[in-house]
Amino acid sequence: MRSFRLAAALALLLAAAPALATDVHTIPIIYAPEGTPALGGGLRLSNNPTIGDLDVVDLVPLYLYEGRYLYAHGTEFGAHLFRNDWLRFGVLGRYRFQRIEAGDDPRLANLEDRDQTLDGGVSAQVRGGWGQLQAEWLADTLGRHDGEEFNLTYRYRFERGDLKLSPFITSSWQDRDLAGYYFGVSAEESGPGLPAYDPGSARNFTYGLNTWYQVTDRVFVFGNVGFTSYDKSIHRSPLVDERQQVEAFIGSGYLFGSVRKQDQVPYDRAGEWSFRVNAGWLAEENIFPYLMVGDWKGSSRTTTPIGGLTVGRLLSGGPRVDFYGKLALFRHFERDNQPDFWNYTAYIMAMGKGYLPWSDRLAFRYGFGFGVSYAERVPTVEVIKQSSRDENYARFLNYLEFQADVPIDQFIRWKPLRNCFTGVTVVHRSGIFGTSDILGNVSGGSDWVTLHLECMR
Repeated sequence: MRSFRLAAALALLLAAAPALATDVHTIPIIYAPEGTPALGGGLRLSNNPTIGDLDVVDLVPLYLYEGRYLYAHGTEFGAHLFRNDWLRFGVLGRYRFQRIEAGDDPRLANLEDRDQTLDGGVSAQVRGGWGQLQAEWLADTLGRHDGEEFNLTYRYRFERGDLKLSPFITSSWQDRDLAGYYFGVSAEESGPGLPAYDPGSARNFTYGLNTWYQVTDRVFVFGNVGFTSYDKSIHRSPLVDERQQVEAFIGSGYLFGSVRKQDQVPYDRAGEWSFRVNAGWLAEENIFPYLMVGDWKGSSRTTTPIGGLTVGRLLSGGPRVDFYGKLALFRHFERDNQPDFWNYTAYIMAMGKGYLPWSDRLAFRYGFGFGVSYAERVPTVEVIKQSSRDENYARFLNYLEFQADVPIDQFIRWKPLRNCFTGVTVVHRSGIFGTSDILGNVSGGSDWVTLHLECMR
């Protein structure tokens, strides 16, 4: 079973999720054209059903994609293995926001923290004019609760023009390991006001409503709410104060062009790809504002250069701004600090263009990218910086990028270098959302200044 879970987790990390989700925190962009990426953000609001001091307001960045085979719905991602008009089957991964921290509550003095995790599994869905029935099996992929969960959800969708409403009801069965991790108390953890307790397995019910409103062709807003009624075995736990949990998730996003349908791209640039190589040094300063204004001195903490390969697809093009969807693979050279490792990045790039006076000849480009970065190891510089401040660090962070370059054919007229550019790229792993649970509540990052060559084909 453990080997199956690890294999499923690896497959999920390389994938991205099915069409309709049952989670309050998931934002399916099923109303967008196939192949559409989107960026957005939302506020997660919740009461705290357990004792202890936990934040109930959380900022969640949203990285969304709806493809033929792969999808990413913010807190859920996966792959469609089979689908037709009435039946769908796929694999998925979903972030579990449950956690308990001892804080200053004396009753929790001996309690170990209960951490959030990533669950992975399979999903099957049947739908028709009567609605949609979806079954899911999920298991822990990070070894936190080591448990399993089975969800059965009925959902119906209403559409009123640009407004979409989708009420749902979910029956959720959790095994003893899962329920015991979050709501059980071991003999070693028990103390005054907190007796030992084993809840066993549990069955919970969630009632909710997902809403989506298309403000413009590109901009959407959403608001989701869910009410979870806990099983008696959970409600009797000394860790639980309330039998119900109320959660809401509200926010907005922006839809970029489809990577499959290029109607928004000039005809002579339809199907355009970009290919970039870059390499550079670890920087001392932060991307904003120092690196963006040319303060490119090397780090005084350590020297760990990087090299990278980036592939991009033109999403929409115009005379002043182009938007690209990009995937980057960076190699971190950690020298004697730790083994070298790979960093995987996905992001949206907005590339502005400037022209020579009284001409349509391109003089320079400048761009800014936003997305996600997953490193096989935490970079040494992040460990050093965060440890010195006694703060968190994580492998999964936001990603920011600044790029400025000039066309090579201004200087070298050689056919293989036509539509090629050279300049500077600033690579930044970012803790910009320091209060985001899904990003480990990290408030720091790291920066590299790189030189690049990029060609459009």
